[in-house]
Amino acid sequence: MKCCETIEELRSTLQVWRCSHPDGSIGFVPTMGFLHEGHASLIRRSAEENQLTVVSIFVNPLQFGPNEDFERYPRDPERDTRLAEEAGADILFMPSVKEMYPKPVVTKVMISGLTDKLCGASRPGHFDGVGTVVSKLFNLVQPDAAYFGQKDAQQVAVIERMVEDLNIPVTIVACPIVREADGLAMSSRNVYLTPEERAQAVVLSHSLQRAEAWFDEPDLTVGEIRRRIAEHISSSSPLAEIDYTDILSYPDLENPSQDVPIGDLPGSSRYIAALAVKFGATRLIDNRIYTVKGR
Repeated sequence: MKCCETIEELRSTLQVWRCSHPDGSIGFVPTMGFLHEGHASLIRRSAEENQLTVVSIFVNPLQFGPNEDFERYPRDPERDTRLAEEAGADILFMPSVKEMYPKPVVTKVMISGLTDKLCGASRPGHFDGVGTVVSKLFNLVQPDAAYFGQKDAQQVAVIERMVEDLNIPVTIVACPIVREADGLAMSSRNVYLTPEERAQAVVLSHSLQRAEAWFDEPDLTVGEIRRRIAEHISSSSPLAEIDYTDILSYPDLENPSQDVPIGDLPGSSRYIAALAVKFGATRLIDNRIYTVKGR
């Protein structure tokens, strides 16, 4: 595996590879590091589907708000390097903030509509930071396909729309959420949880699992399912502080009427139940996508 820390080194490495593999495909996995099995599953899939896999590790300051955890976001570059190589990465790009943003950023990707709800509502400017860094990375790597985890479902929807709107020639591949044995979605931030918080955090996946049965009850309204999810979290976990629970169409992220019975929604359409919950200072997200059957 080739490790690159500068843009010049990355570009020259890719140029050499393209010259010797003119018909080869490039897969790309952008990450913020502190890799876990969820990231590894993306790298392995890219390696299976492409001749070359590029992984980036960059904690992007543009997507963190002033009171968020940029400085304390977990970092372990040596471990990340080992895990990326074991999973099948061919090139690892680990730039510094100064390398990615040598000057104050005056040009950004501004994203609206899809970003005024869920995480975007409580993290203003977050997805502009995501769109900006992902577009920069796409320009640098020029991959054929890019792999993202469905745990950040809003991010996947935003990036898919950005690629469509800006005619970026890359296929976005959304991969299933990877979970711990007890159901907790894998996240780099799980390391922040105390043992008691960790034990209670499984309520996120449990509530979404319960919602699957509720989506099969045609007379339940969207608002009632949303209320039941929040109630299950609050009653099951005294440490949980709910940021949001929501049910939206997917991937358009539009609000259905809260009074509409599930059975009256368009059949075969997809809806996402998404939630963000804090345990102490740690904010966790999870989601599940359901296909509405109709009556």
